[in-house]
Amino acid sequence: MDNFEDRIAVVTGGGTGMGRELVCQLVAAGAHVAMCDVSAENMAETAQLAAKLGKGRVTSHLCDVGVEAQVLAFRDAVAEQHDTNKINLLFNNAGIGGGGEIVTGDRDEWERTFAVCWYGVYYGCRAFMPMLEAADAGYIVNTSSVNGFWASLGPGVSHTAYAAAKFAVKGFTEALVTDLRLNAPHIKCAVVMPGHIGTSIALNTSKVLGRNGALQMDAEEVAEIRDRLQKRGMPVDNVPDDHIRQMLQQQAESFRDEAPTTAAQAADIILQGVRDERWRILVGDDAHAMDEIVREAPEEAYEVSFQEKMHERGHLRLINRPLTNAEGDA
Repeated sequence: MDNFEDRIAVVTGGGTGMGRELVCQLVAAGAHVAMCDVSAENMAETAQLAAKLGKGRVTSHLCDVGVEAQVLAFRDAVAEQHDTNKINLLFNNAGIGGGGEIVTGDRDEWERTFAVCWYGVYYGCRAFMPMLEAADAGYIVNTSSVNGFWASLGPGVSHTAYAAAKFAVKGFTEALVTDLRLNAPHIKCAVVMPGHIGTSIALNTSKVLGRNGALQMDAEEVAEIRDRLQKRGMPVDNVPDDHIRQMLQQQAESFRDEAPTTAAQAADIILQGVRDERWRILVGDDAHAMDEIVREAPEEAYEVSFQEKMHERGHLRLINRPLTNAEGDA
């Protein structure tokens, strides 16, 4: 699909990050966009930015993609507000982090992360498939992650719910290539596997999971974080609670502000992949490097040697950088 002019696109998670940039760049390319998010305030900011870039219509819809009834209501609202029975582009982009540990972690948090990151994609495809079938051409773009082929953030960090969901998205989308070719050949699909992108996912996840933000954590939450850091070998026994809070806030902000690939660059890569009709879209030099190294030596993927190879190529340094407090102590 090399032209987005007058196409109708649906973007989940359009309030921030890659979703916001996808909305803006699609509107700039002449598309009409329906976005959803759990934050009306964030969507309002996205809509204001998009309005400056093109004449395409933008509608905003509150929707938790991890709840099927809300996704179906979102679909019905898109049909009504855009006065259409069809769409051309579906970007299942919404996602959160969290749910790292299955052994000692909170089950509700685990399942919430899995629901948004996996079922949000599945529900989106189910809900909007009839509208894609009704169009002359369609494209489904499902956001997985490098964690869809490398289920880790390093040997000292549990990452089970997010990685499991992203593996599911990758496998589902790859299977969808043949499914669509046989049953709806005018619809194509792509799996997007971003590396470290400068988004607010680390800052937004706590809100979606119903937790306090880093600076508002209570004593019990700080104790849980301290225990996790100690398991990673970090000497935080005597670090004051307020410094723990500041550490996490700084880490989340650094993840957003110091990433090797911006959200705008990521959206541009994704849309170019759609124009080129690719089914596999790696986003960022780190994603390409990780893909190459995992393929070279899959048995080493979860060993320290893998992380060392990534470091040698200049990647994963920020994600695995030791937390520091305001005074620079570990």
